[in-house]
Amino acid sequence: MTATVSEKSPEDQSKRICCKNPFLNIKFFVFCHGFLQLSQLLLSGYLKSSISTIEKRFGLSSQTSGLLASFNEVGNTLLIVFVSYFGSRVNRPRFIGCGAILVSIAGILMSVPHFITGRYEYDQSIASVFSNSTDLCQPDISISTRNLNDTDCTLRAVKESREVLLILFIGQTLLGVGGVPIQPFGISYIDDFASERNSPLYLGILFAVTIIGPGVAFMLGSAILRFYVDIDKIPPEEIQLTHKDPRWVGAWWLGFLVAATLTAFSAIPYFFFPKEMPKEVVKGSESEVKKSKDLLNELKSKSEIMRSLSLTSFIKIFPKVLLRNLRHPVYLLVVLAQVNLSAMVAGLATFMGKFLERQFSLTASFANMIIGSVNIPGAMVGIVVGGAIMKKFQMTLKQCGGMCVLGMLLCVIFALPLLFLGCPTQKVAGLNYRRSSDAGQHTFECNNKCNCLEKAYNPICGVDGIEYISPCFAGCEVVISDVGENKVLNYTHCRCISANGANGSASPGTCGTNCSHLLLPFVVLCCLAGILASTSHTPSFMLILRSVQPQDKSFAIGIQFLLLRVLAWMPGPVLYGSAIDTTCILWEKKCKKNAACRYYNNDLFRQRFLGLQFFFEVGAFLCFLAVFIILRRQERETRNATEPNTIPEKEKLAEKSSKNIDSKV
Repeated sequence: MTATVSEKSPEDQSKRICCKNPFLNIKFFVFCHGFLQLSQLLLSGYLKSSISTIEKRFGLSSQTSGLLASFNEVGNTLLIVFVSYFGSRVNRPRFIGCGAILVSIAGILMSVPHFITGRYEYDQSIASVFSNSTDLCQPDISISTRNLNDTDCTLRAVKESREVLLILFIGQTLLGVGGVPIQPFGISYIDDFASERNSPLYLGILFAVTIIGPGVAFMLGSAILRFYVDIDKIPPEEIQLTHKDPRWVGAWWLGFLVAATLTAFSAIPYFFFPKEMPKEVVKGSESEVKKSKDLLNELKSKSEIMRSLSLTSFIKIFPKVLLRNLRHPVYLLVVLAQVNLSAMVAGLATFMGKFLERQFSLTASFANMIIGSVNIPGAMVGIVVGGAIMKKFQMTLKQCGGMCVLGMLLCVIFALPLLFLGCPTQKVAGLNYRRSSDAGQHTFECNNKCNCLEKAYNPICGVDGIEYISPCFAGCEVVISDVGENKVLNYTHCRCISANGANGSASPGTCGTNCSHLLLPFVVLCCLAGILASTSHTPSFMLILRSVQPQDKSFAIGIQFLLLRVLAWMPGPVLYGSAIDTTCILWEKKCKKNAACRYYNNDLFRQRFLGLQFFFEVGAFLCFLAVFIILRRQERETRNATEPNTIPEKEKLAEKSSKNIDSKV
């Protein structure tokens, strides 16, 4: 009886300890880590969902906002070598907890610009309610007395603008630094202490959360950007704008606080997890108990080897392993293909919301909802389908390469029509629409006595279908409004708008691109292209893992992520932002410098934005095609080397038959 108890005691004892103390249970760690990764991705992904709103609020160009979006990769890239070095030496859960707290602080810091700046100011239009109205035609008031916007360019305003940018960039850098230990340490900790049977399942759960996280971030952005930016500073009844107004700015800062709070809560359990916990044991598997002990001993011996290695020796290893792997053509080409795809994803994730807003006249909230509910789930489906196909057919390396080629070829085919599926720029008086009587940009015979401000931006849509950048430029003299609700209903007596020979009227807001019927086919094609491109995700990783030497696998993956960050995630958003800026046709001016763009040439915007996407997809396709050709050649050479050499035998038989024929002759 005693013997039986003693035989079962190690397994039973470990289970009893895990039941009493959840911090010695690897399943509880997986749960905590999944929640932390979701919170972290919610915070890092939220910036991309609110990037066009932040541009509008602080007058940033797309190039600047693209640089801001990619800046969290800077700290991440610089510290990744040290994470690999210190991984076996430190208490990993505590480092993860410290990283999570740093991420939370970064999120709070990202919201600070809202609290150190004043209220969001925009051009007003109701003279009876707002004393600083500048948008209506008022010939009796001189431009000098009305040009209030020039006072904005003070030393204090310039300093405030620089402080805002500095805080946002520091916040993004801290976000990258804090995120460094979270995923690598979490994955290695689970792999070390989970059973061999359950480890793939736990890691699969974490990878699924990694895919779902950005989708949740865009859905959070969709919900929060419906609230007005200064909802904490002014009562709701005083808010004049609606979320459909082009001047509307949502409460971008609120999402950072929500995500930072969740991340702070998710960091708490990590300070209670031990440096090492009992290895998970699957019930009724005595062989696995022994195996797990052997693995634990092996792990300890490896850790001791790593501890004995100095930091300088560790850094010296990297160039050697890097060169050894980069000399491998399959590894190099697959990484280049992934660089193309990652650069495309980085640009699309940052600016797709803005593209949808401008092309199809959508609100920021609705554009985020489309990305979060259609595009990102589509990519997730593609990854799952790619993995399922690989598992079902037990693919060889050549077949993995062929699957990547096929997926990218179909993706290119579905992405090509997107270049021609979009909307032209609406007709804006003085910008891309002129009459014979126009004196210059926005200055017409009908409004030359209105003393309009050049900086004004309060778009209205005339009954003639022409858009004007403010009621003053349309020569509107009367505004019909609901003073109780602070809403503009209509503008009348507009000199520049003709309707049946009389002065016409205009409604507040932009005329829009009027091609909403193209939105559905665009989203469907975009989603299909994303699904097909994502099917290459799993096979491309398998190509990397199987093509390098076994002892180089960990380093190869680390080098792969390092190259992806340096060559794709960092420059990608900046490249897309710079391309978008070249299509701007009317800039907002701050201190005589370009700030945020007010109007884009939609045709150029579409061609350059989606043209970059198409370029990267073709690049990935060509790299995968080269990989497939190399693998096919290698497979043929291997087959020829292993099969019996039948060619000389055939030649001998041919010689014999020819000799026989000669002798008969």
